[in-house]
Amino acid sequence: MLAARNRCPVAGQQLPSGAVSAPLAPRPVQPPRSLIIAHGERRSANRTKWATAEPPATQGPVVDEPVQELSVADQIWSCSQDLAPVFSEVDRLVAANVRKVQRAFRDHRIGPHHFQGSTGYGHGDLGREALDSVMAQVMGAEAALMRVQFVSGTHAIASALYAVLRPGDEMLAVAGHPYDTMEEVIGTRGTPGHGSLQEWGVSYRELALTGEGRIDWEALKTAIVPGKTRVAHIQRSCGYALRPTLSIDEIGRAVQIIKAQDPSVVVTVDNCYGEFTDTREPCDVGADLAMGSLIKNPGGTIAPGGGYVAGRADLIGRVAARLYAPGIGIDAGGVPGSTLRIFFQGLFLAPQTTGEALKGGRLVAELLHRDGFTVIPAPGVPEVWSMITAVQLRSRERMTAFCRGIQRTCPIGSYISPEPGVTAGYGDEVIFADGTFIDGSTAELSADGPIREPYVVYCQGGTHWTHWALALEGAVTSLREAVAKDN
Repeated sequence: MLAARNRCPVAGQQLPSGAVSAPLAPRPVQPPRSLIIAHGERRSANRTKWATAEPPATQGPVVDEPVQELSVADQIWSCSQDLAPVFSEVDRLVAANVRKVQRAFRDHRIGPHHFQGSTGYGHGDLGREALDSVMAQVMGAEAALMRVQFVSGTHAIASALYAVLRPGDEMLAVAGHPYDTMEEVIGTRGTPGHGSLQEWGVSYRELALTGEGRIDWEALKTAIVPGKTRVAHIQRSCGYALRPTLSIDEIGRAVQIIKAQDPSVVVTVDNCYGEFTDTREPCDVGADLAMGSLIKNPGGTIAPGGGYVAGRADLIGRVAARLYAPGIGIDAGGVPGSTLRIFFQGLFLAPQTTGEALKGGRLVAELLHRDGFTVIPAPGVPEVWSMITAVQLRSRERMTAFCRGIQRTCPIGSYISPEPGVTAGYGDEVIFADGTFIDGSTAELSADGPIREPYVVYCQGGTHWTHWALALEGAVTSLREAVAKDN
């Protein structure tokens, strides 16, 4: 790997062998430790724990930005100019998806009367029912549940799995090991007695990826055990793994191979981070259920919470019974009118905000690649558009430095200094930089990752790509300082 402290060249320019950046300007003198304790805050990865540490940004004299910081800014804007053709391709994708969402709104005659909301049981809520119908059409599905009662994407995925699987069934993970928070749902990790799938008598198996991080197509052809394998689960995004995001064509190919072995197998897709990164969704190519979070892509960065499950109508009925209770069905679930309006508006904004996040990811990839780091997807127009840009930083200290630089430019909690720590649902320590208006909304702008080899930070979201341009100024400067210490 090239020394990460090397200056970022403009497109086409090669760095001389051994070239390094100019010496870093000295840091401003920090106030005594007693003052630091008296002011500011530090947050661990466990979002419920806070402690005093760093001074607020206004502490001490105001100093001009160091020369190195301005140099990073110049490099970032040079990268953005080179990315103009890439950004244009994103805009074409956004336009196609805006057209699709607007058509669904028109087909279902969405009007102000759909924003009335409901209380209590929520029976007869026209807005909620219309929202489900619009979401189903956008997702290419027969039916959908787009509900505030889902607290996360993991909750939506778990509800779908529990709705379909029964004791004695097998769940097969088709694309390698699933996202960390699914481990406790499945039962490979977690607290005994909390009712994981394995505790309910569901067996689990996973199909390892190839050395290139792809689905093993030959192994998949014989992976289904007819009459036993009930669910074949596909995770679309890379999650916390160094592998490419799956394309819609790959998901469609997997569905065909699975159904050829046993048509009764239910294909479920963890669609988190995948919505609107293509003009098609998993149900368009045969997936039986697709699930995701509304504080990611489909909430347009303004949904206050919630999740969705879309797919076959008979299976959606089962999911509703798991989310609520058997006998309640899909025609219940009170939701305030203000929340309904935000869900509709967020869904309409979602293609645009997803496009801005894609642009931000391309900027991250371009700049960090020029600095010598391995990034996935590689710079330029990727084979598959991905909301997640993985950057391999190779040490705990570099991950911490990068995330702290990102946090300083977040609109909420910019004075907080992220720390690696234990958080619910994860087996390893995790660090989060996510100063967002909606708690945990990785669709806004975030960088996080588990503290484990090869020490990869995953960059997501961004309401506009220029926010990433500003965030990278501090993050890359901090990262280069950490690399300089290593050397």
